[in-house]
Amino acid sequence: MKIGRITLGVCMTNCYFLYEEGKNEVIFVDPADHGDGIYDKLKEAGFSVAGILLTHAHYDHMGSADKLRELSGAKIYACEAERKLCEDPDVNLSTMFGRKCTIEPDIYLKDGEEVTIAGMKFKMIATPGHTAGSCCYYFEEEGMLISGDTLFLESTGRTDFPTGSTSAIVRSIKEKLFVLPDDVKVYPGHNDATTIGHEKKYNPFVQ
Repeated sequence: MKIGRITLGVCMTNCYFLYEEGKNEVIFVDPADHGDGIYDKLKEAGFSVAGILLTHAHYDHMGSADKLRELSGAKIYACEAERKLCEDPDVNLSTMFGRKCTIEPDIYLKDGEEVTIAGMKFKMIATPGHTAGSCCYYFEEEGMLISGDTLFLESTGRTDFPTGSTSAIVRSIKEKLFVLPDDVKVYPGHNDATTIGHEKKYNPFVQ
């Protein structure tokens, strides 16, 4: 499996697309902005969008999800505990960004639920803390974790926005993510990639 990254929006959000080598269908994660631009660039490269995953429903991670769904016909997936943020523009921060929006995912996933899209299998891991419905997507066979704003390189997501909790995010990381193999590559919602092993040793927020 291959992974590509596009950094978009005022918060420089990492948007990822995953695909199997030699195939043209992608899973797109956290379409932050410019949904039409995302669609056009992928199409120019010969790709089509088979599914859209949201790690959480803050505006800077889902601001163009509706547009990308409209253009591609792909379904949007999110954690079932994120319904409040999806439905409330004040809580999902889009009001603060000056572009009120809500999102209606096609499929809400339960913690631990496994899904296969375009032949790519992953597990949704609920990791509340940054928001109540924050989650990560674990591609076990490939040793890859899309961590959203839960786990960063030597840091964690902030917890001072609505539904956030410092104790919850620390618990999520320790109990849900640090039990994964040390060599799992972590692709966060902002900044550079890391590994589970590196974070267990050097992340000061979860020692």
